Amino acid sequence: MKLGKVEFCHFLQIIALFLCLSGMSQTELSRSRSKPYFQSGRSRTKRSWVWNQFFVLEEYMGTDPLYVGKLHSDVDKGDGSIKYILSGEGASSIFIIDENTGDIHATKRLDREEQAYYTLRAQALDRLTNKPVEPESEFVIKIQDINDNEPKFLDGPYTAGVPEMSPVGTSVVQVTATDADDPTYGNSARVVYSILQGQPYFSVEPKTGIIKTALPNMDREAKDQYLLVIQAKDMVGQNGGLSGTTSVTVTLTDVNDNPPRFPRRSYQYNVPESLPVASVVARLKAADADMGPNAEMEYKIVDGDGLGVFKVLVDKETQEGIITIQKELDYEAKASYTLRIEAANKQVDPRFLSLGPFSDMTTVKIIVEDVDEPPVFTSRLYTMVVSEAAKVGTVIGTVAAHDPDASNSPVRYSIDRNTDLERYFNIDANSGVITTAKPLDRETNAVHNITVLAMESQNPSQIGRGYVAITILDINDNAPEFAMDYETTVCENAEPGQVIQRISAVDKDDPPSGHQFSFSLAGEAANNHNFTLQDNKVLVLLIVTMRRRKKEPLVFDEERDIRENIVRYDDEGGGEEDTEAFDMAALRNLNIIRDTKTRRDVTPEIQFLSRPSFKSIPDNVIFREFIWERLKEADVDPCAPPYDSLQTYAFEGNGSVAESLSSLDSISSNSDQNYDYLSDWGPRFKRLADMYGTGPENLYS
Repeated sequence: MKLGKVEFCHFLQIIALFLCLSGMSQTELSRSRSKPYFQSGRSRTKRSWVWNQFFVLEEYMGTDPLYVGKLHSDVDKGDGSIKYILSGEGASSIFIIDENTGDIHATKRLDREEQAYYTLRAQALDRLTNKPVEPESEFVIKIQDINDNEPKFLDGPYTAGVPEMSPVGTSVVQVTATDADDPTYGNSARVVYSILQGQPYFSVEPKTGIIKTALPNMDREAKDQYLLVIQAKDMVGQNGGLSGTTSVTVTLTDVNDNPPRFPRRSYQYNVPESLPVASVVARLKAADADMGPNAEMEYKIVDGDGLGVFKVLVDKETQEGIITIQKELDYEAKASYTLRIEAANKQVDPRFLSLGPFSDMTTVKIIVEDVDEPPVFTSRLYTMVVSEAAKVGTVIGTVAAHDPDASNSPVRYSIDRNTDLERYFNIDANSGVITTAKPLDRETNAVHNITVLAMESQNPSQIGRGYVAITILDINDNAPEFAMDYETTVCENAEPGQVIQRISAVDKDDPPSGHQFSFSLAGEAANNHNFTLQDNKVLVLLIVTMRRRKKEPLVFDEERDIRENIVRYDDEGGGEEDTEAFDMAALRNLNIIRDTKTRRDVTPEIQFLSRPSFKSIPDNVIFREFIWERLKEADVDPCAPPYDSLQTYAFEGNGSVAESLSSLDSISSNSDQNYDYLSDWGPRFKRLADMYGTGPENLYS
């Protein structure tokens, strides 16, 4: 009859129980304690009691309480006068005692793996007085182990790796199983290992659980993964022992044991001659059964007639060899190329050199296809020169282009008018001769950059472009000009020979040796002896040579008050606009600020800020400051009339100390002012020249 696991456990429990019960009578200890026990008022004789050391079998499956042992005192005569009590771990909850007989029973199933022993205390009491008849004693109930736990792999399932082609006995991984049974009692916790699945490739050491390779030359490329089942069995592997299993997944890691190989011994690719430089011509790959770094490649061109025209690179992602163009292709120059390309592993394992060589060669033939190309100019840039004095139709130069194709189609020329918007140039459509179409001006444009188009006669869509730089040569066709408009002022007391202005000139032309200017006074100015001109070949100095004269007072009618009359002469002055020259209301009302009025017949060059108002101060000071402010403003005001005018000041205030404000009064003084220049200003100033000027007999140096 074959027993199952549960039945077998029950069978072992019954046997162990029998052994414990039978051994209990043999190991029963009679321990006498002859300790005097004194009770108040009287003495008693020495007593002692006997008790047992107890063992309890774990995992008892019976329905009745399990008998543990018996407590007995030698004072117990069996008449029921003594009662026994139990305290400590598990008392009353797990262990109970018959207070009359001292028999101890376990009421629950015990598990040694949960708790291996219990410590309790026993005492015998007088039933009537409930007083101890013996001192309290401590004892231990030990739980007897049975083989009720199978080995377990706490870290499983396992994964491990080992290099392919490893020699026999190479360690892969160690597995460990634990058994919860008592390792100090019997063989319940003694485990041995065995392999249930994974042979003949791997083996396991029975005692240590180390898994090792069992076959040589295991090839990852043939099979890269193995599933192993490892068993751990207690009772030293004997029949009846409990067992546990775990799985181990072993992966063969790659080594470089496979050399690269091209699938074909030769390749051929067709490419158009118009393919740009750096374009990809082809991709080719040498096969390598390895992976990762062991499959990394290097490609190079080792031979052939295209070493300088093509190059090969490596795509690091795909490990392909990429053939690219280094120079422009020309079908008419060379129609095909042959390359010898080598592929080799970057990393070679010396252990497997016998499987090599770890490189391979292939032949690549590249066929260049003819493409209808646009015309090509003989030069990328043409430089030409022409004088700006060249007449229309003057030949400047010639450009030339040809069809590079085998058909050698005729070429026609034209100018890209986007680069010659003014149409200064023409080109002969057949010969490529460039001529002038309009007069040229170097000062307007010194260099013309034009684009010449060359088109195939048979296929006008094929257009080549040439670039022409035409430099215009200078001629002396521009007169010098003054660098700016000069307006010179000089003080009336300037010394003779004093420099009053430096004058320079510019010329739009650009002579090779630089500009050389000469200066002279114009005819009408040459007669003016007050100024001279010194030519410094670059800059000009206008020098004052002033002749001074002593003014003589003019004879006037004493009855005439020059301050209240206007000296009339033939000029009509500014007419109605002259009324804007001065506002008399400002003289009568000092708080009124006169706005700057712009002449309608001239454009002022300077705008003046508003003048501040005057504060109330004494009349004599007010008028003096007012008049001087107006005089200074009139001297510098660009809006003042360019002709002479006399303004009457009709209000001078009561008791004014400003004296006469008329400028005409100055002729009576011995002023050094020289007014002879008024005669040089033309007939409009003749009247003033007669009034202020003096005869030549009064001149002095």
